[in-house]
Amino acid sequence: MTAAPQQGPGSGPIVQVGYVVADLDASVESWVRRTGTGPWTVIRNVTLRGPYRGEDTEVVIDVALGYSGQTQIELIQPTIGEPSPYVDDAGAPLLGPHHVAWCTDDLDASIAAALATGLEVLFAGEGIGTRVAYLQSPDQPGVIYEYIQMAGMRDMIAAGVEQARVWGGTDPIRVIG
Repeated sequence: MTAAPQQGPGSGPIVQVGYVVADLDASVESWVRRTGTGPWTVIRNVTLRGPYRGEDTEVVIDVALGYSGQTQIELIQPTIGEPSPYVDDAGAPLLGPHHVAWCTDDLDASIAAALATGLEVLFAGEGIGTRVAYLQSPDQPGVIYEYIQMAGMRDMIAAGVEQARVWGGTDPIRVIG
């Protein structure tokens, strides 16, 4: 018999699915052309600092955010080959599906609840206005769970969902910064 799942911060709906890509611009264009997903918001040089597998690191990525229904699609292109959850030990991008994510108002409490279920912290990073944690299960390698603590994240997702709902297909890429 399987034990009932613990209720924790990740028990609500998944708000984001992330993918690591080799070429962000080509990936966004492919998503627009093949799936009609858009519009996309592109943010360059997102920097996160924190421990990865217990060692301090600085992660620099380019990110594109689009929406499918109520779910944010995040495309991530690592721009520096430092050790991170986005590249292998040789610095090559870990291409393909990467994580599922939930919003949290208290990252520390979410991490504690996740640890109580047997998950382990892979990476915990901070950037301008945001904190994130990637966790994984020792018995489910390759599955990464992310918790995002960012003021206004839920509102940003709601606005993106609405933009996608009314999007007419023009101006598919919007660059911030």
